[in-house]
Amino acid sequence: MSEDRARAYTEAGVDINAGNALVSRIKNIVATTHTNGVLSDIGGFGGLFKPDLSGMEDPVLVASTDGVGTKLKLAFTFDKHDTVGIDLVAMSVNDILVQGAKPLFFLDYFATGKLDVDKAQQVVAGVAEGCKRARSALLGGETAEMPSMYADGEYDLAGFCVGIADNARIVDGSSIRVHDVVIGLASTGPHSNGYTLIRKVLDKSGLKGDDTFPGTERTVAEVLLEPTAIYVETVRNLMRDFEIKGMVHVTGGGFYDNLPRVLPATVQANINFGSWDIEPVFQWLKEQGELSWPEMLQIFNTGIGYVLIVSEDICEEVMGRLDALHQKAWVIGKIERRQQDDSEQVHVNFPEENECK
Repeated sequence: MSEDRARAYTEAGVDINAGNALVSRIKNIVATTHTNGVLSDIGGFGGLFKPDLSGMEDPVLVASTDGVGTKLKLAFTFDKHDTVGIDLVAMSVNDILVQGAKPLFFLDYFATGKLDVDKAQQVVAGVAEGCKRARSALLGGETAEMPSMYADGEYDLAGFCVGIADNARIVDGSSIRVHDVVIGLASTGPHSNGYTLIRKVLDKSGLKGDDTFPGTERTVAEVLLEPTAIYVETVRNLMRDFEIKGMVHVTGGGFYDNLPRVLPATVQANINFGSWDIEPVFQWLKEQGELSWPEMLQIFNTGIGYVLIVSEDICEEVMGRLDALHQKAWVIGKIERRQQDDSEQVHVNFPEENECK
Protein backbone atom coordinates (compact mmCIF):
# COMPACT_ATOMS: atom_id res chain seq x y z
CA MET A 1 0.00 0.00 0.00
CA SER A 2 1.20 3.53 -0.75
CA GLU A 3 2.83 5.10 2.33
CA ASP A 4 1.29 8.44 1.35
CA ARG A 5 -2.25 7.06 1.39
CA ALA A 6 -1.71 5.25 4.68
CA ARG A 7 0.21 8.03 6.45
CA ALA A 8 -2.70 9.74 8.21
CA TYR A 9 -4.04 6.48 9.65
CA THR A 10 -0.55 5.34 10.63
CA GLU A 11 0.03 8.63 12.49
CA ALA A 12 -3.24 8.01 14.34
CA GLY A 13 -1.85 4.65 15.54
CA VAL A 14 -3.27 2.13 13.07
CA ASP A 15 -0.80 0.23 10.87
CA ILE A 16 -2.70 -0.83 7.76
CA ASN A 17 0.36 -2.53 6.32
CA ALA A 18 0.71 -4.70 9.43
CA GLY A 19 -2.86 -5.88 8.97
CA ASN A 20 -2.21 -6.76 5.34
CA ALA A 21 0.98 -8.58 6.34
CA LEU A 22 -0.96 -10.67 8.86
CA VAL A 23 -3.55 -11.70 6.26
CA SER A 24 -0.76 -12.71 3.91
CA ARG A 25 0.93 -14.82 6.60
CA ILE A 26 -2.16 -16.66 7.80
CA LYS A 27 -3.71 -17.55 4.43
CA ASN A 28 -1.89 -20.87 4.23
CA ILE A 29 -2.59 -21.61 7.91
CA VAL A 30 -6.31 -21.03 7.42
CA ALA A 31 -6.34 -23.15 4.25
CA THR A 32 -5.23 -26.21 6.25
CA THR A 33 -8.61 -26.16 8.04
CA HIS A 34 -10.76 -26.09 4.91
CA THR A 35 -13.33 -28.82 4.51
CA ASN A 36 -15.36 -29.81 1.45
CA GLY A 37 -18.03 -27.19 2.13
CA VAL A 38 -15.73 -24.14 1.97
CA LEU A 39 -16.34 -22.07 -1.18
CA SER A 40 -14.23 -19.00 -0.40
CA ASP A 41 -10.80 -17.93 0.82
CA ILE A 42 -10.17 -15.36 3.54
CA GLY A 43 -10.05 -11.73 2.44
CA GLY A 44 -13.60 -11.37 1.19
CA PHE A 45 -16.46 -9.61 2.93
CA GLY A 46 -18.05 -12.87 3.98
CA GLY A 47 -17.20 -16.56 4.06
CA LEU A 48 -19.11 -18.98 1.85
CA PHE A 49 -19.96 -22.49 3.00
CA LYS A 50 -22.17 -25.12 1.34
CA PRO A 51 -23.26 -27.73 3.90
CA ASP A 52 -23.71 -31.38 2.98
CA LEU A 53 -27.31 -32.16 3.87
CA SER A 54 -27.31 -35.74 2.61
CA GLY A 55 -28.68 -38.24 5.09
CA MET A 56 -30.52 -35.56 7.08
CA GLU A 57 -34.30 -35.52 7.08
CA ASP A 58 -34.70 -32.22 8.93
CA PRO A 59 -31.39 -30.30 9.21
CA VAL A 60 -31.10 -27.67 11.94
CA LEU A 61 -28.29 -25.15 12.37
CA VAL A 62 -26.80 -24.90 15.85
CA ALA A 63 -24.60 -21.92 16.83
CA SER A 64 -22.57 -20.79 19.81
CA THR A 65 -20.24 -17.92 20.67
CA ASP A 66 -17.67 -17.43 23.41
CA GLY A 67 -14.27 -16.00 24.32
CA VAL A 68 -11.24 -17.11 26.32
CA GLY A 69 -11.74 -14.77 29.29
CA THR A 70 -9.03 -13.79 31.72
CA LYS A 71 -6.91 -16.81 30.82
CA LEU A 72 -5.56 -14.37 28.24
CA LYS A 73 -3.95 -12.42 31.09
CA LEU A 74 -1.67 -15.39 31.76
CA ALA A 75 -0.82 -15.63 28.05
CA PHE A 76 0.34 -12.01 28.25
CA THR A 77 2.26 -12.60 31.50
CA PHE A 78 4.02 -15.73 30.21
CA ASP A 79 4.33 -14.39 26.63
CA LYS A 80 2.87 -17.63 25.28
CA HIS A 81 0.22 -17.20 22.60
CA ASP A 82 0.05 -20.47 20.65
CA THR A 83 -2.63 -22.25 22.71
CA VAL A 84 -5.33 -19.67 23.52
CA GLY A 85 -6.72 -19.99 20.00
CA ILE A 86 -7.43 -23.67 20.72
CA ASP A 87 -9.31 -22.57 23.85
CA LEU A 88 -11.36 -20.16 21.78
CA VAL A 89 -12.54 -22.85 19.37
CA ALA A 90 -13.07 -25.44 22.11
CA MET A 91 -15.44 -23.31 24.16
CA SER A 92 -17.87 -22.97 21.26
CA VAL A 93 -17.58 -26.34 19.50
CA ASN A 94 -17.98 -28.27 22.75
CA ASP A 95 -21.13 -26.27 23.47
CA ILE A 96 -22.86 -27.19 20.21
CA LEU A 97 -21.59 -30.76 20.48
CA VAL A 98 -23.72 -31.14 23.62
CA GLN A 99 -26.81 -31.04 21.37
CA GLY A 100 -25.32 -33.55 18.98
CA ALA A 101 -24.30 -31.02 16.33
CA LYS A 102 -21.45 -31.48 13.88
CA PRO A 103 -19.33 -28.30 13.70
CA LEU A 104 -19.25 -26.82 10.19
CA PHE A 105 -17.27 -23.60 10.42
CA PHE A 106 -15.76 -21.11 12.84
CA LEU A 107 -15.04 -17.37 12.72
CA ASP A 108 -12.74 -15.47 15.09
CA TYR A 109 -12.35 -11.86 16.20
CA PHE A 110 -8.93 -10.60 17.32
CA ALA A 111 -8.72 -7.06 18.75
CA THR A 112 -5.65 -5.22 20.01
CA GLY A 113 -4.29 -1.74 20.59
CA LYS A 114 -1.25 -2.13 18.35
CA LEU A 115 -0.99 -5.10 16.02
CA ASP A 116 2.02 -7.34 16.63
CA VAL A 117 2.03 -9.51 13.51
CA ASP A 118 4.16 -12.29 15.02
CA LYS A 119 1.97 -12.55 18.11
CA ALA A 120 -1.26 -12.44 16.11
CA GLN A 121 0.03 -15.15 13.79
CA GLN A 122 0.66 -17.43 16.79
CA VAL A 123 -2.88 -16.83 18.02
CA VAL A 124 -4.47 -17.54 14.64
CA ALA A 125 -2.34 -20.67 14.25
CA GLY A 126 -3.86 -21.84 17.54
CA VAL A 127 -7.36 -21.11 16.24
CA ALA A 128 -6.58 -23.14 13.13
CA GLU A 129 -5.26 -26.04 15.24
CA GLY A 130 -8.48 -25.97 17.28
CA CYS A 131 -10.54 -26.05 14.09
CA LYS A 132 -8.59 -29.06 12.81
CA ARG A 133 -9.20 -30.90 16.08
CA ALA A 134 -12.91 -30.10 15.76
CA ARG A 135 -13.04 -31.02 12.06
CA SER A 136 -14.36 -27.50 11.48
CA ALA A 137 -13.33 -24.97 8.83
CA LEU A 138 -11.88 -21.61 9.85
CA LEU A 139 -14.07 -19.72 7.42
CA GLY A 140 -12.98 -16.17 8.20
CA GLY A 141 -12.47 -13.64 10.93
CA GLU A 142 -11.68 -10.05 11.82
CA THR A 143 -8.55 -8.32 13.08
CA ALA A 144 -9.16 -4.95 14.71
CA GLU A 145 -6.40 -2.52 15.68
CA MET A 146 -7.79 0.03 18.14
CA PRO A 147 -5.21 2.31 19.79
CA SER A 148 -5.98 3.23 23.42
CA MET A 149 -8.61 0.48 23.79
CA TYR A 150 -6.19 -2.11 25.19
CA ALA A 151 -3.08 -2.08 27.36
CA ASP A 152 0.27 -2.43 25.56
CA GLY A 153 0.89 -5.98 24.43
CA GLU A 154 -2.65 -7.14 25.19
CA TYR A 155 -5.47 -8.33 22.98
CA ASP A 156 -8.93 -9.85 23.22
CA LEU A 157 -10.37 -12.87 21.47
CA ALA A 158 -13.91 -13.89 20.62
CA GLY A 159 -15.38 -16.31 18.14
CA PHE A 160 -18.40 -18.32 17.11
CA CYS A 161 -19.13 -21.58 15.39
CA VAL A 162 -22.02 -22.92 13.39
CA GLY A 163 -22.86 -26.60 13.28
CA ILE A 164 -25.62 -28.82 11.98
CA ALA A 165 -27.79 -31.57 13.42
CA ASP A 166 -30.73 -33.65 12.26
CA ASN A 167 -33.73 -32.41 14.24
CA ALA A 168 -34.78 -35.99 15.05
CA ARG A 169 -31.36 -36.70 16.60
CA ILE A 170 -30.86 -33.53 18.64
CA VAL A 171 -29.71 -34.46 22.14
CA ASP A 172 -31.73 -32.50 24.71
CA GLY A 173 -31.85 -34.71 27.80
CA SER A 174 -35.59 -35.34 27.54
CA SER A 175 -35.13 -39.13 27.46
CA ILE A 176 -33.00 -39.26 30.64
CA ARG A 177 -34.50 -41.66 33.19
CA VAL A 178 -33.84 -43.03 36.68
CA HIS A 179 -30.96 -45.59 36.69
CA ASP A 180 -29.18 -44.01 33.73
CA VAL A 181 -25.42 -43.74 34.14
CA VAL A 182 -23.28 -40.59 34.28
CA ILE A 183 -19.91 -40.89 32.51
CA GLY A 184 -17.24 -38.22 32.91
CA LEU A 185 -14.59 -37.49 30.26
CA ALA A 186 -11.26 -36.19 31.53
CA SER A 187 -10.45 -32.51 31.25
CA THR A 188 -7.00 -31.16 30.43
CA GLY A 189 -6.92 -28.88 33.46
CA PRO A 190 -9.10 -25.87 34.27
CA HIS A 191 -9.87 -25.35 30.56
CA SER A 192 -10.98 -21.69 30.23
CA ASN A 193 -12.90 -21.13 33.44
CA GLY A 194 -12.08 -19.77 36.87
CA TYR A 195 -9.01 -17.85 35.74
CA THR A 196 -9.76 -14.71 37.72
CA LEU A 197 -9.43 -16.85 40.85
CA ILE A 198 -6.51 -18.84 39.40
CA ARG A 199 -4.54 -15.64 38.77
CA LYS A 200 -5.24 -14.46 42.31
CA VAL A 201 -4.03 -17.79 43.75
CA LEU A 202 -0.97 -17.71 41.48
CA ASP A 203 -0.01 -14.21 42.63
CA LYS A 204 -0.35 -15.30 46.24
CA SER A 205 1.82 -18.40 45.66
CA GLY A 206 4.75 -16.47 44.21
CA LEU A 207 5.27 -19.05 41.45
CA LYS A 208 6.65 -17.84 38.10
CA GLY A 209 5.90 -19.11 34.62
CA ASP A 210 9.12 -21.11 34.23
CA ASP A 211 8.95 -22.68 37.72
CA THR A 212 8.05 -26.37 37.98
CA PHE A 213 4.38 -26.74 38.82
CA PRO A 214 3.88 -28.63 42.12
CA GLY A 215 3.23 -32.33 41.64
CA THR A 216 4.29 -32.33 37.97
CA GLU A 217 7.37 -32.17 35.77
CA ARG A 218 5.91 -29.32 33.71
CA THR A 219 6.26 -25.56 34.06
CA VAL A 220 3.62 -23.33 35.60
CA ALA A 221 3.01 -21.74 32.19
CA GLU A 222 2.51 -25.13 30.53
CA VAL A 223 0.04 -26.34 33.17
CA LEU A 224 -2.03 -23.17 33.45
CA LEU A 225 -2.13 -22.53 29.69
CA GLU A 226 -2.91 -26.14 28.75
CA PRO A 227 -5.67 -25.69 26.15
CA THR A 228 -9.26 -26.81 26.60
CA ALA A 229 -9.96 -30.35 25.38
CA ILE A 230 -12.01 -30.65 22.21
CA TYR A 231 -14.33 -33.67 22.43
CA VAL A 232 -15.80 -33.59 18.91
CA GLU A 233 -14.17 -36.68 17.39
CA THR A 234 -14.75 -38.83 20.47
CA VAL A 235 -18.41 -37.90 20.93
CA ARG A 236 -19.37 -38.09 17.27
CA ASN A 237 -17.78 -41.54 17.11
CA LEU A 238 -19.98 -42.65 20.02
CA MET A 239 -23.10 -41.11 18.51
CA ARG A 240 -22.78 -43.24 15.39
CA ASP A 241 -23.44 -46.42 17.38
CA PHE A 242 -24.94 -45.51 20.75
CA GLU A 243 -27.88 -43.50 22.05
CA ILE A 244 -26.46 -40.68 24.13
CA LYS A 245 -29.36 -39.35 26.19
CA GLY A 246 -27.71 -36.21 27.53
CA MET A 247 -24.41 -34.35 27.36
CA VAL A 248 -22.87 -31.56 29.40
CA HIS A 249 -19.91 -29.29 28.71
CA VAL A 250 -18.57 -28.46 32.19
CA THR A 251 -17.70 -24.75 32.07
CA GLY A 252 -18.24 -21.78 34.41
CA GLY A 253 -20.43 -22.86 37.31
CA GLY A 254 -18.82 -26.30 37.46
CA PHE A 255 -20.89 -29.38 38.24
CA TYR A 256 -23.65 -27.67 40.19
CA ASP A 257 -24.71 -25.23 37.48
CA ASN A 258 -24.03 -27.21 34.30
CA LEU A 259 -25.49 -30.67 34.91
CA PRO A 260 -29.04 -29.39 35.66
CA ARG A 261 -29.14 -27.74 32.22
CA VAL A 262 -29.75 -31.14 30.62
CA LEU A 263 -31.73 -32.94 33.36
CA PRO A 264 -35.54 -33.35 33.31
CA ALA A 265 -37.20 -31.77 36.36
CA THR A 266 -38.10 -35.17 37.85
CA VAL A 267 -34.56 -36.51 38.28
CA GLN A 268 -31.26 -35.64 39.92
CA ALA A 269 -27.66 -36.63 39.26
CA ASN A 270 -25.89 -38.37 42.14
CA ILE A 271 -22.15 -37.93 41.64
CA ASN A 272 -19.55 -39.98 43.50
CA PHE A 273 -16.66 -37.69 44.29
CA GLY A 274 -13.31 -39.47 44.03
CA SER A 275 -14.47 -41.81 41.26
CA TRP A 276 -12.17 -39.97 38.83
CA ASP A 277 -8.56 -38.80 38.86
CA ILE A 278 -8.04 -35.27 40.15
CA GLU A 279 -5.00 -33.62 38.62
CA PRO A 280 -2.34 -31.81 40.68
CA VAL A 281 -3.51 -28.41 39.40
CA PHE A 282 -6.85 -28.85 41.20
CA GLN A 283 -5.23 -30.10 44.39
CA TRP A 284 -2.96 -27.04 44.30
CA LEU A 285 -5.87 -24.64 43.68
CA LYS A 286 -7.81 -26.12 46.58
CA GLU A 287 -4.89 -25.87 49.00
CA GLN A 288 -3.51 -22.50 47.91
CA GLY A 289 -6.98 -20.97 47.54
CA GLU A 290 -8.16 -22.44 50.88
CA LEU A 291 -11.24 -23.84 49.17
CA SER A 292 -13.52 -26.77 50.04
CA TRP A 293 -14.25 -29.46 47.47
CA PRO A 294 -17.86 -28.23 47.06
CA GLU A 295 -16.45 -24.77 46.29
CA MET A 296 -14.05 -26.33 43.78
CA LEU A 297 -16.91 -28.18 42.08
CA GLN A 298 -18.88 -24.92 41.87
CA ILE A 299 -16.04 -23.03 40.15
CA PHE A 300 -13.97 -25.55 38.18
CA ASN A 301 -14.48 -28.72 36.14
CA THR A 302 -12.18 -30.40 38.73
CA GLY A 303 -11.01 -33.01 36.23
CA ILE A 304 -14.24 -33.72 34.30
CA GLY A 305 -14.59 -31.56 31.20
CA TYR A 306 -17.52 -33.28 29.53
CA VAL A 307 -20.33 -35.55 30.72
CA LEU A 308 -22.32 -38.25 28.94
CA ILE A 309 -25.57 -39.76 30.24
CA VAL A 310 -26.44 -43.19 28.85
CA SER A 311 -28.67 -46.16 29.66
CA GLU A 312 -27.25 -48.58 32.18
CA ASP A 313 -27.43 -51.46 29.70
CA ILE A 314 -24.98 -49.87 27.22
CA CYS A 315 -22.62 -48.34 29.78
CA GLU A 316 -20.01 -51.11 29.53
CA GLU A 317 -19.94 -50.90 25.73
CA VAL A 318 -19.59 -47.12 25.79
CA MET A 319 -16.75 -47.31 28.28
CA GLY A 320 -15.05 -49.92 26.07
CA ARG A 321 -15.33 -47.63 23.05
CA LEU A 322 -13.91 -44.69 25.02
CA ASP A 323 -10.97 -46.83 26.03
CA ALA A 324 -10.39 -47.84 22.40
CA LEU A 325 -10.45 -44.14 21.45
CA HIS A 326 -7.82 -43.45 24.15
CA GLN A 327 -10.23 -41.10 25.92
CA LYS A 328 -9.78 -41.24 29.67
CA ALA A 329 -13.22 -41.60 31.25
CA TRP A 330 -14.94 -42.85 34.40
CA VAL A 331 -18.42 -43.82 35.55
CA ILE A 332 -18.95 -41.00 38.03
CA GLY A 333 -22.58 -41.35 39.08
CA LYS A 334 -26.18 -42.31 38.40
CA ILE A 335 -29.49 -40.66 37.72
CA GLU A 336 -32.02 -41.00 40.54
CA ARG A 337 -35.47 -39.72 41.30
CA ARG A 338 -35.54 -36.14 42.54
CA GLN A 339 -36.63 -35.97 46.17
CA GLN A 340 -38.40 -32.61 46.02
CA ASP A 341 -39.26 -30.20 43.24
CA ASP A 342 -37.21 -27.43 44.86
CA SER A 343 -34.19 -29.59 45.76
CA GLU A 344 -30.86 -29.25 43.96
CA GLN A 345 -30.52 -31.53 40.96
CA VAL A 346 -26.86 -32.36 41.58
CA HIS A 347 -25.92 -34.24 44.73
CA VAL A 348 -22.25 -35.02 45.26
CA ASN A 349 -21.44 -37.92 47.58
CA PHE A 350 -18.17 -37.29 49.39
CA PRO A 351 -16.43 -40.34 50.94
CA GLU A 352 -16.10 -38.63 54.32
CA GLU A 353 -17.64 -35.42 55.57
CA ASN A 354 -14.28 -33.99 56.56
CA GLU A 355 -13.08 -34.26 52.96
CA CYS A 356 -15.51 -31.49 52.06
CA LYS A 357 -13.66 -29.02 54.25
